[in-house]
Amino acid sequence: LIAEPAGKDGFRAVDSFSRIVRLGEWLEANGALSEAACRRAIAALKICAGKVRARRPRAVRGVATEACRRAGNGRDFLRRVAAETGLALEAISAEEEARLTLLGCAPLLDPGHPFALVFDIGGGSTELMWVAVSRTSPPRLLGVESLPLGVVTLAETEGGGALGPAEYDTLVERIGRRLGPFDAAHGVAARAARGEVFVLGTSGTMTTLGGIYLDLPRYDRSRVDGLTMEAARASAIGRRLARMAPAERARHPCIGPERAELVARGCAVLEAICRRWPVKRLRAADRGIREG
Repeated sequence: LIAEPAGKDGFRAVDSFSRIVRLGEWLEANGALSEAACRRAIAALKICAGKVRARRPRAVRGVATEACRRAGNGRDFLRRVAAETGLALEAISAEEEARLTLLGCAPLLDPGHPFALVFDIGGGSTELMWVAVSRTSPPRLLGVESLPLGVVTLAETEGGGALGPAEYDTLVERIGRRLGPFDAAHGVAARAARGEVFVLGTSGTMTTLGGIYLDLPRYDRSRVDGLTMEAARASAIGRRLARMAPAERARHPCIGPERAELVARGCAVLEAICRRWPVKRLRAADRGIREG
């Protein structure tokens, strides 16, 4: 994302680029980034580097997250990126990842609720953020947890095929148990029951669900970013996607072949979150670390 200042605290995007590269492919099994995944990521980063050279920005920051934090060859990969693309990337902590994600999503929080649960269902992990929200001051991060439950790792351990209702519920319950310590630490469920919690999700899972929720003929960021969805209906869409075969999911214009094996596992994570912390509505964000 390349941007220029606009207004008091905002910015206007000048150029952007994204590509799914599955950098953490088979990381769970092997403990290292695969050569194929590294090559895919470097090919995408070369495009980013070309954009940076063309735009000549005053400042550049590049970060790497869960896959590089966990991989035994994560540092070697970052040195290789620097050598082959000229981009210097830093592997940031889960706390810094949460801080940047929250900064990027802050304009979409609802100050009518004193607390927010912000989550990011990534490829290698899911980040949970517990946030204090105020009408008079910026949102404040109260707690963060990074769970090794990403769409890529779950697709590898659980498979990317169709899930029947019983299989889906079993997966959701298993993920839900991993949410218990975060709930206990922050009392999220009790506050959600009192209507004090606003829920915001940023991830490909959330934006894909948003596109399907609106029945879009093709994905449209301007309509999905900031979309408020009925939680029950979003969960129902997730269960429907889980029952589909990957080839059927791939044909949907808001999913495509790159996300076909991943989105159902992301929906299971979302379902676990909605069951653990039931709220009537949740908001989708097509923004995050880059905007932060």
